[in-house]
Amino acid sequence: MDFKDFNLHPKIAAGVTAAGFTQPTPIQTQTIPRIMQGRDLMGLAQTGTGKTAAFGLPILHRLMDGRRGRVRALIVAPTRELAEQIHVALGLLGRQSGLRSVTIYGGVAMNPQIAALRRGAEIVVACPGRLLDHIRQSTIDLSQVEVLVLDEADRMFDMGFLPDIRRIIQAVPAARQTLLFSATMPNEILHLAREVLKNPETVQVDAIAPPATVSHALYPVAQHLKAGLLQKLLRETATESVLIFTRTKHRAKKLGENLAQWGYRAASLQGNLSQNKRQAALDGFREGRFQILVATDIAARGIDVTQVSHVINFDIPDTPEAYIHRIGRTGRASRNGEAFTLVAGEDLGMVRTIEKRLGAPIEQRRLPGFDYQVAAPARQPQPSPRPNRSARPAARFAREMPRTRSRLG
Repeated sequence: MDFKDFNLHPKIAAGVTAAGFTQPTPIQTQTIPRIMQGRDLMGLAQTGTGKTAAFGLPILHRLMDGRRGRVRALIVAPTRELAEQIHVALGLLGRQSGLRSVTIYGGVAMNPQIAALRRGAEIVVACPGRLLDHIRQSTIDLSQVEVLVLDEADRMFDMGFLPDIRRIIQAVPAARQTLLFSATMPNEILHLAREVLKNPETVQVDAIAPPATVSHALYPVAQHLKAGLLQKLLRETATESVLIFTRTKHRAKKLGENLAQWGYRAASLQGNLSQNKRQAALDGFREGRFQILVATDIAARGIDVTQVSHVINFDIPDTPEAYIHRIGRTGRASRNGEAFTLVAGEDLGMVRTIEKRLGAPIEQRRLPGFDYQVAAPARQPQPSPRPNRSARPAARFAREMPRTRSRLG
């Protein structure tokens, strides 16, 4: 099948050609015709399968007809990075359409977003929290929305956005087309789909499993030896660009600093950074200025970088689905990729859970020449705090304070 078979508006088809798209992916083949027919749809597919174009192209095609300068399509995404990714993709595919999109998310000033909305836009790509801020302040008009897209719905549920999503749904017209995309289908998302979709088509592409282009393995190691193993692993592996995942923001920052000290061009991406710094880290990684990007799970579904050669889980993720999404950041665009996970003793339960989900054991490796027997550093005894003899007990201090009377007025 070819994109020409969809009979897209000529200006949208020109954007597809300019983007270098030739043959649609399976999710695009199955969803684009249904969406163009105006059907509600629930799409189940992994990250990296082409979901943005799957809903973006029919939306752009639809909006070519009708009034401009009003919000007619609303796309809700869980993270700023994913919102920007969708916005950029729509701009690329719709470059000749004259259609405008605006991104709305927190962490940046609200006034520029208000100004962009006042200038007129047909598409809004938003994160739930900041979108609700605009709705409460009446700085966005959603009364003309024709298409609502809930992207990465399971991720929004994981982040606690489900109540916000319900409020957003109440703010858009009941007569609309609704598209829900998710990598997994927990019961809460299934219930939401039943509430908001009308006689939907369901499209599922591939089982939830690592892409065939990704080889993945476990590296068992004691917790205190992880940094040393990572350093040796990087030194002895032919890498191009590496995405490293950690469990916490603090560890992402610290590991990024360590990598820089080891001589790597590295940056970290975590929630404590301002939006400008987050975007700079992403752009630097995408453009090759940084060889390594250390990230928390905020980046697991929001990074669209096709040239990632290796993914390393410095910390094992909390769910099998998160494991699959993380390692799916490599092996994209028909390229082969590798994913390594450093696992300590306390991670064995999650390893078994992931293997059960995958239906097969994951290969375990040892790195030749690495000393796995180094003992953990002894904890230094903490001296007991010395009493501060100059400080008086609070009660005695209060008794010795001079009694004063204050007069008001």
